[in-house]
Amino acid sequence: METNKKLVIAIDGPGAAGKSTVAKLVAKKLNLTYIDTGAMYRSLGLYALRNNIEVTDVDGLVNALNKIDIYLDQQGRVFLNGEDVSLEIRGEAVTRVASPVSAPRPVREILVKKQQELAHKSENGVVMDGRDIGTVVLTDANLKIYQIASSAVRAKRRYEENLKKGITTPLEQIEKEIAHRDYLDMNKGYGSLKKAEDAIELDTSDMSIEEVVNFIYNKALELM
Repeated sequence: METNKKLVIAIDGPGAAGKSTVAKLVAKKLNLTYIDTGAMYRSLGLYALRNNIEVTDVDGLVNALNKIDIYLDQQGRVFLNGEDVSLEIRGEAVTRVASPVSAPRPVREILVKKQQELAHKSENGVVMDGRDIGTVVLTDANLKIYQIASSAVRAKRRYEENLKKGITTPLEQIEKEIAHRDYLDMNKGYGSLKKAEDAIELDTSDMSIEEVVNFIYNKALELM
């Protein structure tokens, strides 16, 4: 679908709420650019693991960001210094360091600037998902969605996603990890997970992906 108005859609919410899946489909339906900010932080986390950089070493993480190139293509693939790391950044090891790596303000400020630049370069508009898109990255977004779901539902979704990738982490462990990640994300200070005042809260616990996509799509149409 072609649009005659530049749309900027921000989708925030906790981990495993289905934001990325929904954001990709909404972007495709509206012919907008999709930007997965979580993949950018995960790529930094992967680089840190590979190069023995402690997640608490803020200077080390900042220096790493000045050395690496993170590229997201239109097919949803993620490249770190030219290497396709789309699957590796979703593994357990990277998941464990994703939140602490993304917590330091100097790290977030660098990547937020890059995210804003990507959004600005887009001609038609963007759909961007993360934890602080509506509150920090794209505060002037036309449409802000705060997408949530119960921890049990999110754990089951992540478990099923992992099985398709050959990852067999027990469901109980995933739910504990999600609860821990929620705590870290909500208490990291700058860029913490919270609902923007002008965001629409959408509980997707009992909604299908298609229903969520259509809800956001129809809200976007109202702005055109």
